[in-house]
Amino acid sequence: MTLWNGVLPFYPQSRHAAGFSVPLLIVILVFLALAASFLLILPGIRGHSRWFWLVRVLLSLFIGAEIVAVHFSAEWFVGRVNTNTSYKAFSAARVTARVGLLVGLEGINITLTGTPVHQLNETIDYNEQFTWRLRENYAAEYANALEKGLPNPVLYLAEKFTPSSPCGLYHQYHLAGHYASATLWVAFCFWLLSNVLLSTPAPLYGGLALLTTGAFALFGIFAFASISSVPLCPLRLGSAVLTAQYGAAFWVTLATGILCLFLGGAVVSLHHVRPSALRTLLDQSPEDCSQAKGGSPLILGNPPHKQAALPDLKFITTNL
Repeated sequence: MTLWNGVLPFYPQSRHAAGFSVPLLIVILVFLALAASFLLILPGIRGHSRWFWLVRVLLSLFIGAEIVAVHFSAEWFVGRVNTNTSYKAFSAARVTARVGLLVGLEGINITLTGTPVHQLNETIDYNEQFTWRLRENYAAEYANALEKGLPNPVLYLAEKFTPSSPCGLYHQYHLAGHYASATLWVAFCFWLLSNVLLSTPAPLYGGLALLTTGAFALFGIFAFASISSVPLCPLRLGSAVLTAQYGAAFWVTLATGILCLFLGGAVVSLHHVRPSALRTLLDQSPEDCSQAKGGSPLILGNPPHKQAALPDLKFITTNL
């Protein structure tokens, strides 16, 4: 049993390979499989309805996939900087690298990529994740990173997000991610409900469900922006200062919320102004909508009292 568990801290360690979010990949593959399955049955739809169903299904799948995928994306708050900084503890060696900070709803990702990648006789390409989701201990993950001897820039940024850090970033972004995630899951439930209701003879309620989906998506954006709008404490990495801004996941979620509001508002407006146009757009027949209103008349071609009519008695004579 040695002081450093058989590993000397001044020697190059095996790098941590840059990875990809497995849950995010699963979500993308599931929705791509659904889209591919629909494209296989698309030739069976005749007429102009084929293109309507193509746009409708693919647009709906995009909204659902985006609402789920952003939970596992780290592109909500992003900052990157090129700097010349120290590389390892207890060493004066310095490297030129690109440092990235990616804040998501469930934790942060810290990337360190050398420019060039091969420096100090090793490959500098790190992508470390620190999470604060349920049943995860951020402080314990940071302690493990210290034991592994990760590079100084990674440990420096991770330390700023620890619960005991005076910056207070852990409580700030943990709270923001918690409320944003909760509202987005509610938006996903209403998205499922809207798909069901838009396929029934009562599309008005489907439009209202779409409006609710967009509202909760925007609530999630507001929850994250209102808490994360507090300026970061100075993050100095060597000769540079890292600054962050809203990332792709934030803006795509904002666009999706606005899209849901637009589509839901269009359905509700057409229901009140041009119901026939809405029926045509949703590929519904007038009989479906009349049944939804409870106004389907019962038409009898031959009433029973005429079919079983008795002969006229005034023309019948009896000879006695």
